[in-house]
Amino acid sequence: MDAALVTAASDALIAVAVAVPVCLVAGGVAIATRRRGRGTDGAARSDGADAEVAGAGRMTAVLTPRATPEVAPAPTAEPAPPPTPEPEAEPASYRGRLGKARGLLSGYLGAVRAKGRIDATTWDDLEEALIRADVGVGATDALLDDLRGRVKSGEIDGPDALVESLKGDLVAMLTTDGSGLAVVGADRPGPVEGETARTVDVWLFVGVNGVGKTTTVGKVATRLTRAGTPVLLAAGDTFRAAAGEQLSLWAERSGADIVRGAEGGDPSSVVFDAVQRAAAKGQPLVLADTAGRLHNKVNLIEELKKIRRVSDRPPGHVTEVLLVLDATTGQNGLAQAKVFLDAVDVSGVVLTKLDGTAKGGIVVAIQRELGLPVKLVGLGEGPGDLVDFDPEAFVDALF
Repeated sequence: MDAALVTAASDALIAVAVAVPVCLVAGGVAIATRRRGRGTDGAARSDGADAEVAGAGRMTAVLTPRATPEVAPAPTAEPAPPPTPEPEAEPASYRGRLGKARGLLSGYLGAVRAKGRIDATTWDDLEEALIRADVGVGATDALLDDLRGRVKSGEIDGPDALVESLKGDLVAMLTTDGSGLAVVGADRPGPVEGETARTVDVWLFVGVNGVGKTTTVGKVATRLTRAGTPVLLAAGDTFRAAAGEQLSLWAERSGADIVRGAEGGDPSSVVFDAVQRAAAKGQPLVLADTAGRLHNKVNLIEELKKIRRVSDRPPGHVTEVLLVLDATTGQNGLAQAKVFLDAVDVSGVVLTKLDGTAKGGIVVAIQRELGLPVKLVGLGEGPGDLVDFDPEAFVDALF
């Protein structure tokens, strides 16, 4: 019986030993699960509280009136300063614009002066300088023959005096009568019975394409309108598409009226219409551009003759026919000039692009060989760079 008791007690101890750990593990799991549940609920409750606080804060923000911000006084607008006038362009000067031509001559003249005496090489240097400057063979021979005679007679003594004498001879050769532009309204013939009075002067501009003819018309228009003379432009070059547009731009810039015709139309009719309109509006001067298709010489000459005839009918009166030449073409310009002399009675020459060439001596060749006065010269691209020809200023700029 004691043995049975011992066995029963032993089994009971073993059961207790196994049951205690199991209970402990089960209790721990339950506690952990419960704690996790509490944490989730607590967080939910915390979030809800925070949301309520935030909502209350928002409600408080809505209900609390905002403070009115102080409005700064508007700044007082200061009066705008008066516009600064644009500086006037510096007037074109011969000495300032003829650097290329002066540079060509200066080397030769410096060599002549440096020798201290006049000898055979002196004449060679002067001849080469004048020929290279496009003075022309005829004018060069005439100048040097006169100087040689004066050296031989003792009138000229030394290189410096020789150079000064050359300057004087060039000025004398370039000084001619009729070098100024016609005075508007001064040379109109008196009224003839049964004929309309001539109340409109006409200036025709002739020359080959590319010499700056249309630009010259625009510059002359600008110059005259600034001086108070109203002008009307006639776009008589109807065969070059861009000529009419270009002249229209110049008309707008200068404040002049313009008459244009259909592209390829009769140029003489354009000039005629321009004269009629000028007479109707009381404008005293028409500046007429013309075509310059030298490759079609015969038709060009006949066309210019017709324009001249039509322009000279009352109420028009042609007082200038200006031949526009490009100074950079040198002696080739003389050949061009002779074509136009055959067509119209040219009264003077406008020499463009004189600032862009070393061949300024072409002025001498034109006046000596063609017998035409150079009336205007172009010393730049601006409207004010087309100036009256001044022989003394021109020759002084070359030396």
